[in-house]
Amino acid sequence: MKPDEIVARKLNVNGIVQGVGFRPHIYQLAHSHQVMGEIANTASGVSIHVEGSRENIDRFCKSLPSNLPPLAHITDMAEAPDTVKGLDDFSILPSTAGLMRSTLISPDVSVCADCLKELFDPVDRRFRYPFINCTNCGPRYTIIDDIPYDRCHTSMKHFAMCNPCQSEYDDPKNRRFHAQPNACPECGPRATLHGPDGGLISCENPVEQAARYLKQGKILAIKGLGGFHLSVDACNTPAVERLRRRKHREEKPLAVMSPSLKIIREYAQVTPEEKVLLTSFRRPIVLLRKKEPGLLSEAVSPRNAFIGAMLPYTPLHYLLLDQGFTALVMTSGNMSEEPIAIDNDDAFARLSGMADYFLIHDRQIYLRSDDSLVRHVASADRMIRRSRGTVPVPVFLRRPLQPVLACGAELKNTVCLTSGNRAFLSQHIGDLENSATYDFFCMTIEHMKRILDITPRLLACDLHPDYLSTRYALEQQQTGMDLIQVQHHHAHIVSCMAENRIEGKLIGLAFDGTGYGADGAIWGGEFLIADEIGFDRAGHLSYIPLPGGAAAIREPWRMAASYLYTVFGEKMMDLDLPLLREIDTKKLTFVQGMMVKGVNCPRTSSMGRMFDAVAALIGIRYTVAYEGQAALELEMLADDGESGSYPFEWLSEDGYQILPHPIIQGVVQDMEKRVSPAVISARFHRTVIGMAAALCRVIRRDSGLSRVALSGGVFQNAMLLKGLIRELSADRFEVFSHSLVPSNDGGISLGQAVCAAGVNEV
Repeated sequence: MKPDEIVARKLNVNGIVQGVGFRPHIYQLAHSHQVMGEIANTASGVSIHVEGSRENIDRFCKSLPSNLPPLAHITDMAEAPDTVKGLDDFSILPSTAGLMRSTLISPDVSVCADCLKELFDPVDRRFRYPFINCTNCGPRYTIIDDIPYDRCHTSMKHFAMCNPCQSEYDDPKNRRFHAQPNACPECGPRATLHGPDGGLISCENPVEQAARYLKQGKILAIKGLGGFHLSVDACNTPAVERLRRRKHREEKPLAVMSPSLKIIREYAQVTPEEKVLLTSFRRPIVLLRKKEPGLLSEAVSPRNAFIGAMLPYTPLHYLLLDQGFTALVMTSGNMSEEPIAIDNDDAFARLSGMADYFLIHDRQIYLRSDDSLVRHVASADRMIRRSRGTVPVPVFLRRPLQPVLACGAELKNTVCLTSGNRAFLSQHIGDLENSATYDFFCMTIEHMKRILDITPRLLACDLHPDYLSTRYALEQQQTGMDLIQVQHHHAHIVSCMAENRIEGKLIGLAFDGTGYGADGAIWGGEFLIADEIGFDRAGHLSYIPLPGGAAAIREPWRMAASYLYTVFGEKMMDLDLPLLREIDTKKLTFVQGMMVKGVNCPRTSSMGRMFDAVAALIGIRYTVAYEGQAALELEMLADDGESGSYPFEWLSEDGYQILPHPIIQGVVQDMEKRVSPAVISARFHRTVIGMAAALCRVIRRDSGLSRVALSGGVFQNAMLLKGLIRELSADRFEVFSHSLVPSNDGGISLGQAVCAAGVNEV
């Protein structure tokens, strides 16, 4: 080719393009299209220089976005003419630093099929090595301390590669080229087994010995990708019950891990959509309907029609499960309400009272990350907990925003940082109710600011003055950032709008358990007319007393008593209800007195509390061991074949106020007639669906709006979500709901960020 026929082009590629085999992919692509050039990681993505014939370069650029490595994702690519350098090959240059840091980081992903094949190949040098990985799999987010994503910025910097590993790492044709966690038994991390006091247990194969302990009914603390799991044999009821006692997790369902999809299908129903979720490289926990009779201990998921199951995602998991288990319980390595342990010494200190043995390794975890939890409902995958395998992939917004730090809510906390049109939600942090979780919250913010190189100009938080996240934001305000406080339910609706990339006013249904209202009351059954900037309260459940405040959340019988007193007054004690016979009369009289005097009885419009009340009224649950338990068991009980419902009505006063009287009277009448609780549950669900749809029609008549957004933790109820989407869609509403972020408070930081940016621009 004549020199004057050679042209050059510069490409700047952004997205998930580091640590995912992108550069060797481009190397191979360049050779196949006969172009010369060079590629390098930069702090803003990947920079590519190519030169050759115009036709070859055009073909190269056209084919670049297709057939990418499994974990790669291009968000934007800029092309420009460049100066011909006269190169005679294509080469991969060392990473460069820059002023901007906008590259996307891959989440931690499951071990790939190629590595699994090597793992169980007796002639392979990595045979049964628990930390096998390549550019297409393994740890990413949890081992990164800075960018560019190179080994020196990960916890693998402590392990010098041996000559064979270094040769793989340096070879662009090898699938371990620049795989930063690359290692083997000679040079990489190692697993060891320890006793309850942290003392080393000498054994030939720590993983196989750990499996023997599990088969003996022992509890193991196992270090994984994002932290420790506490594990027992899921078929061993005494072991599961002992784990529950030690962890103080009396009834909340426990997740399980099985070696194969085939085995999961022996104890759970798996739809085609759920199969895709289970086998994806993200490997979330997937909520599946149980098969009866079940192979697993009933103590794993008591009084629940579903079980949370996942497939192995690390080679260590595969090696453990290869020892003949149907399933292992894999629950977070912590005492309930604390962050999961990630450091070996911390695990010995905090988990020694729970675990009989520890299976650990010496690769550091820089940032803890719980397992993600997903359920497929109403033709979409619904995030319940967005964490390992998904974070830090951003939510792409409809427009660029100035940098915002949104601090989230109190329960199921996440934080959100925005940069341009990207919203980076953190992994699940948890309930901000103790100092350990608050420290994790603060550490997560600083870590994300560093690795994403985002310096926020705006702060966003909840209106509630006592949330630790609000207090943090108020303290940070002293650094000069503007603070915007966002009403809880407005943030819920805007989070749904943001992930669906829509703008303008719509009808927002925000149904949850608790949220600080603009009037100081506790909201949660809200019909809003909202956009990104503000909202009007078009309707809500009528206020009723919350006797004892937080005590009423832990004891749903109090909510039942509140509704009974609101509807029947002092005659409530004359009703023929199991609740009134089974709850101590002194307690009922005391609570009734609180409501009469208005002592420690804040007002609430919460839909979640109404579900709690009905669950207690029909005798399902008087007290709860975890948040949402009463409502969950009410949903589990509902008779799918029931078509009846209860009457409902509202007052046109200060917006539309939905009265509890006809609904509660209907439930009580059915109870006194000895109607099955399963039928009553179904009728109540159908009533809420019908009532919500009817009020949406009235609001549409008043406002002309025909779009509806559904958000809030109550919409984790599949019966309610499916029924309301179906009813509204049939009535020509355009319905938006959550799939990318949780509908519960785990997604609220996204709404806070978008609201704050919008308000600040006005």
